[in-house]
Amino acid sequence: MIIVFKPEATDKHIERVVERLKEIGMTPHLSRGVARTILGAIGDERLLEEHPLDAFEGIERIIPILKPYKLASREFKNDDTVVDVDGVKVGGETFTVMAGPCAVESEEQVLRIAHFLKERGVRIMRGGAFKPRTSPYAFQGLGLEGLKLLSKVRSETGLKIVTEVLDAQNADLVAQHVDILQIGARNMQNFELLKKCGRLRRPVLLKRGMSSTIQELFLAAEYILMEGNHDVILCERGIKTFETFTRNTLDISAVPIAKLESHLPIIVDPSHAAGFRAIIPALARTAVAAGADGIIVEVHYDPEKALCDGQQALRESDFDRLMDEVRRVAAVMGRTVQ
Repeated sequence: MIIVFKPEATDKHIERVVERLKEIGMTPHLSRGVARTILGAIGDERLLEEHPLDAFEGIERIIPILKPYKLASREFKNDDTVVDVDGVKVGGETFTVMAGPCAVESEEQVLRIAHFLKERGVRIMRGGAFKPRTSPYAFQGLGLEGLKLLSKVRSETGLKIVTEVLDAQNADLVAQHVDILQIGARNMQNFELLKKCGRLRRPVLLKRGMSSTIQELFLAAEYILMEGNHDVILCERGIKTFETFTRNTLDISAVPIAKLESHLPIIVDPSHAAGFRAIIPALARTAVAAGADGIIVEVHYDPEKALCDGQQALRESDFDRLMDEVRRVAAVMGRTVQ
């Protein structure tokens, strides 16, 4: 249920309605838009039939939310959400490039890539400290040591850091070292992890599951939003289909659908969609043209020696060309690249 307040409604009017919702057992979620303040009332809507709010001052109208994903929907919030990562905006008029190695391998490796990216104007660096791999024999990441190296990158370069958190038990530890918590495709429906990240009040990058529908992605985001964390970034990273030429199939339609159905920003991961570097720039250009708010790509100065997914890591020269192409397409779309 959405409660729309009149333009002249005061904070006192809003506070009274919030208190009433809590009294009857519903959870209020406040959203202040450009023209209107709205209040999402999450819970059993029959409670509002038993305890009507019509008599409260400041209320303009009450509207039911028909979507199963209440807080992620455009019905709840019509204005686009812009996630502020400690001064770096994701969404709105900017197109954000997140880049870095698949895995943190050493201090020398991660710092070299970080300085390279910063010189190219990148403001958010990706890097895996814990790596969930298909094979138990593959490199699983440096763990805590990797997190410490990412902290060093952040303090030395000023780059914001995004890394994957694998379980609710380690989420607090990861949150101490990074700026964005990434929930990977395999964990998209790890509901305890989703709720934990919702309580941590760190921006969350939520990747679509490899066999998940777009609606299931929105519902996964709902778990985070319901805990009070509204800084959620959706990520389309390709889904499993019958096609075997690419690692996954990039569902580019997910971008305009997300823009139509949800107020949350959405980025694209062309690296995991492609699985090999040759077509990553083309997928990145497509993401810009489709209206995505950014991309997240893998970069390594020596992919042949990378400990994780070297075949889909862009070389430094490849990344320079990609940034040039992305900036040109973004300019046509009326957006600036950061």
